[in-house]
Amino acid sequence: MLRSRRNSVFVRTGALLGPAFVASIAYVDPGNVAANITAGAKYGYLLVWVLVLANGIAVMVQYQSAKLGVVTGRTLPQTLGDRLPGKSRLMYWAQAELVAGATDIAEVIGGAVALHLLFGLPLPVGGAIVGVIAMILLVTANRRRQRQFETIIVGLLAVIVVGFLAGLVVSPPDAGGMLGGMVPRLDGTETVLLAASMLGATVMPHAIYLHSSLVIDRHGEPTSPQRTRRLLSATKVDVWVALVLAGAVNIALLVLAATSLYGHEGTDSIEGAHAAVRDALGPVVAGAFAVGLLASGIASTSVGSYAGGAIMAGMLRRQFPMVVRRAVTLIPALVILGAGIDPTTALIISQVVLSFGIPFAIIPLRRYTSDRALMGSFTDGPWLRWASMAAVVAVVVLNIALIGLTLTGSG
Repeated sequence: MLRSRRNSVFVRTGALLGPAFVASIAYVDPGNVAANITAGAKYGYLLVWVLVLANGIAVMVQYQSAKLGVVTGRTLPQTLGDRLPGKSRLMYWAQAELVAGATDIAEVIGGAVALHLLFGLPLPVGGAIVGVIAMILLVTANRRRQRQFETIIVGLLAVIVVGFLAGLVVSPPDAGGMLGGMVPRLDGTETVLLAASMLGATVMPHAIYLHSSLVIDRHGEPTSPQRTRRLLSATKVDVWVALVLAGAVNIALLVLAATSLYGHEGTDSIEGAHAAVRDALGPVVAGAFAVGLLASGIASTSVGSYAGGAIMAGMLRRQFPMVVRRAVTLIPALVILGAGIDPTTALIISQVVLSFGIPFAIIPLRRYTSDRALMGSFTDGPWLRWASMAAVVAVVVLNIALIGLTLTGSG
């Protein structure tokens, strides 16, 4: 009888999982690949601690975003739109769209690089193919087909996990080096740039805006305190499993580069890293890496467009077809690819842009989930309020350090 009850609880909880896995795609996108491989290839295990810290912040803020949606039935962009006056709302929307646009660029570039590695396609052609596939995938991204969309995204996530973890099976990491990388330290301006890039690639602003929308699309608006508590319990499991998995993939990418690529020439780019992986670990592992990168680009560009739609609907109260949106935001990425700009550099810079957008998402989120008038008995507890404040301070300090070191040229 007890076992039957436990099984019933597991089944009910499992049926509610999914939104966090869609949001977690943002945490294993091509920008992560570029930032983490560059960090590992150039500095070994030095910046492992950045990913551990960033993933801890990600778990917390994604839960807060989902919690806001479950409890209030309003998305974070809607809540911001309700409380900001006209001009401030427009400015807030503009910066949110900027970070969403930076995400769109990164995803298309990453997918284009993957198609180039796999089939030798020119980068602009690969970018166009990724954009078209994302448009097809976005057709399923509406409330009536939410579970179908989640299933496709989770399938792509599985491909990403296998593709990016395969190398560690062939070349296990050094445990001592990993432990040493847990000690917080930096080594000059470039490591600050990489740390900010890794933070921006891990704590994705558009995913924070999106998660509150995903849970509403999946679960609907709150109907009773009992159901809200049940949904919050399932949401905790959803977030922990999805984000810990995404964090493991990120750490694996850095560790793979630190183990197999450290000190090798030309490994500070995705193409160079792929070639080095092929030489060091063989064509099968290199092929799995490229397939994982392709799945990452396709899945994350779909999720990014979904997030952009939620941001516009919430802050401007206007709906814009996501397929059309994907077509419009595809243009800047194709321009970059056609102009011959180094794809890895473009990816890293796009993630730095995302880092500057993080405070604009997590500061109001912290305020709203701590507001008893808005959240009632589901207000954040003291430990969560203090932890989220520490996260805000860490992000702002890192961004200020990045600006200062970049302007002064210190290294």
